Amino acid sequence: MSEALVFRFDVDGEDFTSAGQASVIVKRNLRQLGIDSEIIRRVSIAMYEGEINMVIHAGGGVAEVRVDEECIEIVLEDHGPGIKDIDKAMQEGYSTAPDEIRSLGFGAGMGLPNMKRHTDSLEIFSTVGVGTKIVMKVYNKVAS
Repeated sequence: MSEALVFRFDVDGEDFTSAGQASVIVKRNLRQLGIDSEIIRRVSIAMYEGEINMVIHAGGGVAEVRVDEECIEIVLEDHGPGIKDIDKAMQEGYSTAPDEIRSLGFGAGMGLPNMKRHTDSLEIFSTVGVGTKIVMKVYNKVAS
């Protein structure tokens, strides 16, 4: 893989049934590239959590995955309400999801902590009233 591959997805904020489709496609593409299964698992979990967060909190957004020899970078960007307190949002169990979302089994406050747990780096840029951009990296090793 001499040049980086880039996959871009629009995440539909109106459709819970489509949330997670991008992570499934990325998982399949990484398998075809011969990426190590543990790296694929970590990327898939982080990406899925990000997609769900965009649906729950931001009305959707854009997910971009860049794959090169060094790492797999996931960039999630939305124009939602922004995150008021990033430190608080990173605490396991903290959630601002409405009750109707929780009744569906989502919004347990594990999205951002799981994203951090399954990536090598996580940066969050958020402005209240403007939106959020999350950049995650998982360092790559290609399976032989």
